[in-house]
Amino acid sequence: MYEPLLVLLLCSHTVAAGSSSVVSVRVCQSAESLSGFTLRCSGRALTQIPVGLPVHTVRLLLDRNLLESLPQNSFLHLHRLETLDLSYNKITSLDPGCFRGLASSLRFLDISSNQLSVLESVSLGGLRARTNLSHNPWHCDCSTQEALPELLLDPLSLNDVICQSSDIPNLGALGAPVLVLVQDWDLCANVRRQVDLVMLLTMGVWFLALVLFLLFYVHQNQMHARRHLQYIKTMHMNPDPEPDPESKPEPEPEPEPIQDSAPPTPEAQTVQGSSNEQQSID
Repeated sequence: MYEPLLVLLLCSHTVAAGSSSVVSVRVCQSAESLSGFTLRCSGRALTQIPVGLPVHTVRLLLDRNLLESLPQNSFLHLHRLETLDLSYNKITSLDPGCFRGLASSLRFLDISSNQLSVLESVSLGGLRARTNLSHNPWHCDCSTQEALPELLLDPLSLNDVICQSSDIPNLGALGAPVLVLVQDWDLCANVRRQVDLVMLLTMGVWFLALVLFLLFYVHQNQMHARRHLQYIKTMHMNPDPEPDPESKPEPEPEPEPIQDSAPPTPEAQTVQGSSNEQQSID
């Protein structure tokens, strides 16, 4: 399928381009597998990106060469490229737009072991690839801080992405991992991040207050539950006597008549005397 293209690449030669020469892709080795087309240009002492890179390249290995920079649109036509290895070169700068065209396809970028000191967002071109930045003399400044969130750094290389220089007035910055420095300092304002510490303390106080409130609430509920349980136990131990339906209530005694204690009148005395005399005659 690709034989005509490979024959054309192998027959290409170096042509003059002003004072510099254009490197042919014939210096590279190609291989095709189930994972895609691989172009291996490792250890060829290349000082430029070879021309005529096949558009269907999936893996491009340019490690261990003498590249010093990446010009604009170096990989513009490689829309299927997934892996780009530029490690162990002498790259000191990344021109704006050097990775243009790779944002949607590139999955892994290795630019470790070069001479890069500045990382700028305009050079990345919106890349979201897993990136190895280790073993470069990074100068940690505002541009580095703004560019890092655009990259998905390789977890295995995080401790080797070191600040070799910095603008912040802190001797502890030299030799510190870039991510640690960015977390502690705002490199754009040259101030240490204090807001995070204050926020953390505030959240801790609120959390402690919430825990204390919950403990108090549980304690109060336990006391209330104990009192309620004790009341229920008391009711079971001393139940109210139930009335016997067959027993009849005793009748209440009738009140005795009230006797009049007032002295008798003279008429009453006369009547009573006559009655007594009649009883005597009888």
